[in-house]
Amino acid sequence: MLSSLLDAPVDSVSKWIPNLPRMEIDDAQMAKAGIRKLAGKRLTLYTDLPDGPEIQRLPEVFDQAFPQWCAYFQIDPAEHADWNMTGFLIQDKARFQQAGLLPHGLPPFQHGFSRNHELWLYEQPSEYYRRHLLLHEGTHGLMNTLLRGCGPPWYMEGIAELLSTHRWQDGRLTLNYMPENKEEVPYLGRIEIIRDAIAAQRPMRLQQVLEYPPHAHLETEPYAWCWALAVLLDGHPQFQQRFRQLHKNVLEPDFTQRFYELLGDDLDRLREEWQVFVTSLEYGYDAAAMPIDFTPGRPMAASGTSVTVAANGGWQNSGLQLEGGASYRVQASGRYQVADQPQIWWCEPNGVSIRYYHGRPLGILLAAIRPDRPVPDDQSSGLLWPKEVGLGTTLTPKETGTLYFRINDSAAELDDNAGELTVAVGRG
Repeated sequence: MLSSLLDAPVDSVSKWIPNLPRMEIDDAQMAKAGIRKLAGKRLTLYTDLPDGPEIQRLPEVFDQAFPQWCAYFQIDPAEHADWNMTGFLIQDKARFQQAGLLPHGLPPFQHGFSRNHELWLYEQPSEYYRRHLLLHEGTHGLMNTLLRGCGPPWYMEGIAELLSTHRWQDGRLTLNYMPENKEEVPYLGRIEIIRDAIAAQRPMRLQQVLEYPPHAHLETEPYAWCWALAVLLDGHPQFQQRFRQLHKNVLEPDFTQRFYELLGDDLDRLREEWQVFVTSLEYGYDAAAMPIDFTPGRPMAASGTSVTVAANGGWQNSGLQLEGGASYRVQASGRYQVADQPQIWWCEPNGVSIRYYHGRPLGILLAAIRPDRPVPDDQSSGLLWPKEVGLGTTLTPKETGTLYFRINDSAAELDDNAGELTVAVGRG
């Protein structure tokens, strides 16, 4: 059974391995070998790294993670008062091999590996990423020991990435954290991986992520896409509740099919939300604040109409349906705020030319027309192809669809915006 579970070259077994005893370790012998022991309540860590405060506090980081893991998976920590893992933080691989701390049954992992109550990780290039990898393998360990499994690769790695992306500040740990900037998470690189893929026009479709095979995670990029999907599902108000129930199915062979069934008619919505999310992903992105209203618009009155657009929102449904082949005049007016530091930045629909975002003036009004039909997984949402409106333009949609507006700004920088603008729409 052990060999069959280790066939897949991932960074953890995907299920609890029965009848596998915990390793017995002679602390005195380890000390002679240059491997010292750091003991916490939830983690006993053996390492050959030089002593220092960042190394010393790793068991405390793990201790603080445990109740947060339990809360996320709806586990009562009081029922597992004695739960703990044994970890091995390795600088000199040969030293651990000679000490018998790298059993022959382990696969040739690149960074870290988790098995039942034990985890291994090699030293990493930053203090942050060392903690991240420890928490990642710890998430696998907790799921395998208390849930008895981790689910398929997209969920197993997505959850581990979600619950290891963290903030450690003033001695307090916060899991499931969206970093504000890359300086907070040196060497993590998940957002950069996705940005580079988008720039190269090779985004991963939703179905591709959900169908990752175990061997895919020999590379770093799949971790980024699985993390991104977990961030969207866990943060989006339409999907969060269903996503947070999936841990109950980790032992089911049809896990992903059950997920599709939970989505039901919302699968098409998720496909399109996923496209918009990954193309606008930034440090500080707040998925909870960016849901899209996909309600089809209604035909516009012959006399035209006007709508308001909030400066602090993502894509906003105008409620108007535009006919394919017809022409429409769009004129915008108003004054609104697009930043508040070092002072308020006032803006009008043409945007501010002292700063650009995605090649367009910051704050300029954008419009997009979304066809009123499901978007296949291999086709692009109309919201990915916005047109500049500025003070005014003419729109001639090729296909009947609903009109959307937003100002041009980062999805991570909308919280310092304020005000709204008025958009008049009439037939051309």
